[in-house]
Amino acid sequence: MRGIIHSISQWAEHKSSWLVLFATSLALEIAALYFQYGMGLKPCIMCIYQRTAMYGIVLSALIVVTKNNGFTRMLGFAGWAVSAGWGFLIAKEHVGILNAANPFFASCEIVPNFPSWLQLHEWLPAVFAAEGDCLEDSWQFLSMGMAEWMQIIFAAYFAVFAIVFACRLLDKKPF
Repeated sequence: MRGIIHSISQWAEHKSSWLVLFATSLALEIAALYFQYGMGLKPCIMCIYQRTAMYGIVLSALIVVTKNNGFTRMLGFAGWAVSAGWGFLIAKEHVGILNAANPFFASCEIVPNFPSWLQLHEWLPAVFAAEGDCLEDSWQFLSMGMAEWMQIIFAAYFAVFAIVFACRLLDKKPF
């Protein structure tokens, strides 16, 4: 058991591990843009928030891929955890909106509520403008919609973070 913990702990020090995190999260962002522009599925406000959380994972991994040391891994772990956790909560809320007993009372904002110093929907409207309806759930795969899949994806990202970080702590190597 100690060997497995040590192996997983060491895995976090390899640039290739962070490259996998970067590549998978970037691939999901590219897929989101394909859904938007290739398939004509307009993202709603909740989708945009989830997209922002996924970009948080992309940037967190990119920091470590660019410069791999204890400090950047600390930033990478923090960004990964916050982004995956926030993404999961937003996806869960979106699933709640979609499954509401009365859809007339389940609604979401029209304009993204980004901080005044980070108006992504104004700077990059092609990526962060919310043009869709939160109740739109026409895309399905294996009987689940986009919000449900994103909930699973963010949960998986957070679970992997928790395992790797726990192994780092057990191996007495926090970062």
